[in-house]
Amino acid sequence: QVQLVESGGGLVQAGGSLRLSCGVSGRTFSRYTMGWFRQAPGKERDFVAAIGVAGEWAASNTRYADSVKGRFTISRDNTKNTLYLQMNSLKFEDTAVYYCAARGAFDLAVIPGHYDYWGQGTQVTVSS
Repeated sequence: QVQLVESGGGLVQAGGSLRLSCGVSGRTFSRYTMGWFRQAPGKERDFVAAIGVAGEWAASNTRYADSVKGRFTISRDNTKNTLYLQMNSLKFEDTAVYYCAARGAFDLAVIPGHYDYWGQGTQVTVSS
């Protein structure tokens, strides 16, 4: 079993920055593809970013939603079993509950149903 716990959410003004963290316990963190998703009230859960399994090429093995490219950066620290999402130039439309997820496969899936484990979510609110 894998447990994921997000932190780092909060209230920020438009144009500001936040860094989300996701601590992972259980099975070997480095073997999982990791992703960030978000869900705004009344909307479906949407893909934000994903990063491949550990290795020297992990940093280049990333994928982003078009809406966050150039503003968000996903990274992982396998020594700390932690996933990160650095969010810069935040916009009002980034307001949502952000979830981290783990996938026991190598491809960078964008569909929530393709991920096996989920955290409880952390609220990000961007004021305009």
